[in-house]
Formats: sequence, C-alpha cells, structure tokens
Amino acid sequence: MSFDLSVWALPNGASPEQVRAAVRQCREGWHGEQHPDPRVVGFYRAITASYPDRPARPGTPWEVAPLHAAADHVEMNLHPACPDQVLLDIERLAGEHDLMLFDAQDGSVYPPPARVRS
Repeated sequence: MSFDLSVWALPNGASPEQVRAAVRQCREGWHGEQHPDPRVVGFYRAITASYPDRPARPGTPWEVAPLHAAADHVEMNLHPACPDQVLLDIERLAGEHDLMLFDAQDGSVYPPPARVRS
C-alpha cells in the first residue's frame, strides 16, 4: 500500500478544510479550467529533477508514475519504504514553493513549511 501526499497551491490564508474540499473535488474528477499555478509547476519540476517520474522505473520512490499533476496540486503515491530523505525533500520543496501539504493517510493538512533561506 502506498503512502500518499499531495501539495496544494491555494490562496494565502486557506484553511485546512478548504484544502480537504479541494482534495474531495479532485477525487471526484473535478479539476476546473485554469492555468497551472507557477508554484505547482516549480514544485513538480524540482521534485522530478531529483526523483524522475517519466519513464517509470525501478528505484524511484513513486508507487504510481507519472505523478498526478493538475493546475493547483501534485499528488504523490510513494512506496511505503521510500527513504526519509524523499519526505524531507517534499516538505522542503513545498516550503520553497509556498504549497500546503495534505497527508491522505489521516487527512492532516500542513501549512507551507518555513521557507529555506540562503
């Protein structure tokens, strides 16, 4: 069974319930017509630069590839035994791109982690 996380580009101040509502809409197949959010595009490019999802190949952390990428989110289904570093990278990149994290296992929502400052 995979470990599922997603990152969401919602307006500043979005509540955890708004994230959960967006997740429900996605699961129902409703994605609306909108341009890709630059934060999502940046996150997707960064995470797949480190952990490619195309083509799907052995040794990647992805249980399902390619990743589900929409205009406002990226869903990642990870192998249950993926290295902790992958999770740390997802959290770091979510912070760098101001994205909220949704943990599908228990429905937890985490605001964007603190930005990494150089």
